[in-house]
Amino acid sequence: MKLIINHSSMQPIYEQISGQIKNQIMHGELEEGKILPSVRALAKELRISALTVKKSYDALEQEGFINTVHGKGSFVSSANQEQLLEEKRREVEAELESAIRKGRSCGMNNQEITDLFYIILEES
Repeated sequence: MKLIINHSSMQPIYEQISGQIKNQIMHGELEEGKILPSVRALAKELRISALTVKKSYDALEQEGFINTVHGKGSFVSSANQEQLLEEKRREVEAELESAIRKGRSCGMNNQEITDLFYIILEES
C-alpha cells in the first residue's frame, strides 16, 4: 500500500492517510478482505506517530471502509456499494461546487454557468 504524506499541507496527516486509503478502496486498489498494515508498522514506515495512524484507522472504521479485529488487524470491509456510490456522489458535488465558484470568480453569471454545463453535458 503506497501512501504519500505531505508535511507542509494544511490537511492533517491523519486525514491524508484516511483519504488515500479510502480512495484506494473506492478505486478497487484495496480489495475486500485485504489486511492493512498494523498501526505500528505503518507509523514506522511513514515515520509518524502511531496515534496518528490509529486516528486514521478509527475514522475509516467509523465510515465503514475498514473493520478492525483486535489481535488480528484491520481489514478492508465488505464492499458496501451504496456507501461507495454515495462517496463518489459527494466527490462529484464538490467538484461541481468548485467549478461554479471558479466561474463566478471570473465574472460568469448563473445563466452562463448553466449554459456551459449543458454544452459540456451534451458533448460527453
